[in-house]
Amino acid sequence: MILDLLLVRGRILTMDPERPVAASAGVWRGRVVGLDEEVDGFDAVRVVDLDGAVVLPGFLDAHTHLAWAGRASVTLDVSACRRVDEIVTLLRAATPTGGWLEVSGYDHRVLDRPLTAADLDRVSREHRVYVQDRSGHACVVNSHLLAELPAHVLAPGAPGVSFDDDGDPTGGLAESAQTAVRTLRLPYSVEEIAGHVALGARQCLEQGVTFAAEAGVGGGLIGTSPLEVAAYQRNRLPIRVQLMVSADLLHPVVGHADDRITRSVDLGLHTGFGGDRLSLGALKVFTDGGMMARTAALTEPYEGTANSGQLQDDPEHMRAAILDGHAAGWQLAVHAIGDRAVDFALESLEEAQRLRPRSDARHRVEHCGLVRPDQLDRIAALGVIPVVQPTFLWASGDDYATIMGPHRTPWMYRGKAFLDRGITIAGSSDRPVTEGAPLRAIQFMVERRSSGGAPVGLDEAITVDQALAAYTRDAAYACRVEDKLGTMAAGKLADFTILADDPHTVEVARINAIPVLATVVDGEFSHNPADF
Repeated sequence: MILDLLLVRGRILTMDPERPVAASAGVWRGRVVGLDEEVDGFDAVRVVDLDGAVVLPGFLDAHTHLAWAGRASVTLDVSACRRVDEIVTLLRAATPTGGWLEVSGYDHRVLDRPLTAADLDRVSREHRVYVQDRSGHACVVNSHLLAELPAHVLAPGAPGVSFDDDGDPTGGLAESAQTAVRTLRLPYSVEEIAGHVALGARQCLEQGVTFAAEAGVGGGLIGTSPLEVAAYQRNRLPIRVQLMVSADLLHPVVGHADDRITRSVDLGLHTGFGGDRLSLGALKVFTDGGMMARTAALTEPYEGTANSGQLQDDPEHMRAAILDGHAAGWQLAVHAIGDRAVDFALESLEEAQRLRPRSDARHRVEHCGLVRPDQLDRIAALGVIPVVQPTFLWASGDDYATIMGPHRTPWMYRGKAFLDRGITIAGSSDRPVTEGAPLRAIQFMVERRSSGGAPVGLDEAITVDQALAAYTRDAAYACRVEDKLGTMAAGKLADFTILADDPHTVEVARINAIPVLATVVDGEFSHNPADF
């Protein structure tokens, strides 16, 4: 046999406890053939001298948004603005497309005051102006768009609508109210979405990510077209993508009585369908909002307010999606950020297993952002996998600590408390909500300090090796691909991240600064700034 690729003189961190370190690795037809002595004596079409560079299994991002990230990268961005007047000036110079002016990067927390419809009316009253909040759970629109919404969406006291002292909508919309606006804009074309996906995938490659779990297609808060999956099939993807399907796609079916399935996605498709490059992952169910938008559902109000957030939908509707998705064979990815939403998710998953026991269901709680001490053992008992976004606390830890207060801050986006109970945690980014780089998240998991340097739940700090596992071996387990990815061993797919230094040995504060020298997918150098 002549190998396609032979890596030599490297420091290979396999993430395989049975063989943690190697110096060389061989690849043939997109898979690892062996390490060190297992490939001694083999010739290779291409031999790469790593000259001491560090090789890891390709990073897996267990919860991200490729299409949204790509779209945001080519959309007018106001994240650098610090005054509302700056936003207005920037938008006035922009050219609407198809009657819409779509804007990304809005963050009310960094501005002199919240943006309003009146401000956007200064930009245009003729075109629809839509300013997306960074969280994805809220937006601000102009009066033109407010006038197009159904009356019930803006009724006094309607959920997700901001009102002024006179009871009039300010233009700020969240959750279901935002969805009503998005309905007016959607769908995007398959060609547009495919282009956005390619841009998002390129971001991943530059950060060493070789596998991305796209967190919601076909509906819900994030979906952009009923034909969305076609966009992922349009061109060959530069990374591996697993699609989470919106629970909105569940519909009544009449199968055989023995199947005991009353609702399903067409053709009975469920988790696991597809190939190594593109496949179906979990069924995505939203149960609450987000901390940035102050809509995550809490058992106690946000500090200094009467607001406890909100559940995303009628509880019975959400529970039915979880029960029916479980019965239809899906792995479930239940979005739950606030502790009240986590309660709901755990109760529903417990009921699903009681009614229809399934071994190795491997259900997930996406975000698991605020977990009380009494919830930890329930998570462990259920075998649920928290899919966390550590960079949320690096980017917004100061703000989140303020709105949670000192007694709840240690409960946010936990690490050590999960691992101490044998709970697998999967790392992810939720890009473009925050920076997507796994190395940034790994650094935070170890030092637990915000971008401002403030400690955020120091007792939840974990080791470098545990943090690396969250973005390799354990993320692969969460996505049910641990037989192919997450470690480097004979037979595994040849996806690697090549770094200039070892996260174990550099100063913790420098982990994020380690250069990604190359990203390898299927044994091919898909991103190669070091020119190996």
